[in-house]
Amino acid sequence: MEGLEVVPGYLRFSEAKSFSPTFASQHSLTHSGCETVCEYFPGETEMAWYAYCITEQQGLLPGSVRARRPVAIENLRGVNDAPVFACPSGEFAVIVSEHSAAQPLNQQAILDHAHVVSECFRTLTVLPFRFGTIFDSDEALRRAVRANRKTFLETVARLRGKAEMHFKLLLKDGTLQEAIAELPNGVGGEYLRKLREQATRDRERQTKARALSMQVHKLFSPLEEDVICKRTDSGGMLIDFAHLIDSTSVLKYQNRYSAATRHFKDCHITISGPWPPYHFMPGKLRTVSGGN
Repeated sequence: MEGLEVVPGYLRFSEAKSFSPTFASQHSLTHSGCETVCEYFPGETEMAWYAYCITEQQGLLPGSVRARRPVAIENLRGVNDAPVFACPSGEFAVIVSEHSAAQPLNQQAILDHAHVVSECFRTLTVLPFRFGTIFDSDEALRRAVRANRKTFLETVARLRGKAEMHFKLLLKDGTLQEAIAELPNGVGGEYLRKLREQATRDRERQTKARALSMQVHKLFSPLEEDVICKRTDSGGMLIDFAHLIDSTSVLKYQNRYSAATRHFKDCHITISGPWPPYHFMPGKLRTVSGGN
């Protein structure tokens, strides 16, 4: 059975089909500090829904109001400049926009997707969907949310009031590239010696990466972290740290840039954020049928 899977940084529904909204009244919401009118429109549509993220209804609607039908958020536009809706499912709302298969998902769509998630993240706890998640029926969407309700509740509770920061450390070192370039085209003693030298350099690089990771962790003390280490085209090593921190600690985290610059003198470093918690999604989700 086709199902729901998780990839690093996103929730992904494979075979997760769409939504047919029927609207009946009107609410007033606040989005990014502005008063917005959220309308319910009569009738149904055969359009699919493009999904951006899951959030809680609490905080989205005024007071203790819980919507039963999709709500349009007028001052927020999504992929292909489409209006954005909050589609309710129990205590959750799935942030979506109408989508047609004839509409392209191009580079601009990637930026539009990130923009919607980031705007929601300003005032809400969000669980981002993978880029390109499309639902073809409201029932499939609701089934997916219901099947993973416990996991979503636990994840929202864990990520409430949290933000993701990135610390990138580039170790300028051309030894690996030089070692690869020096490998002769043949089998023999010289070739094996070069392989051993390359393996030694790789082990040294891994050891250094682990040591740097420990130092970075000690400097920033994140609640959780996700670390990616990769080689660069120039032969150096890039270590990308995704750190989960309290949203109230963002300024403190950013202020440690100067200390990091002094501490890692031989490295080029960058800090970015706060971002939605792309790298701290739940690891296992129950599968559902019907989605894309």
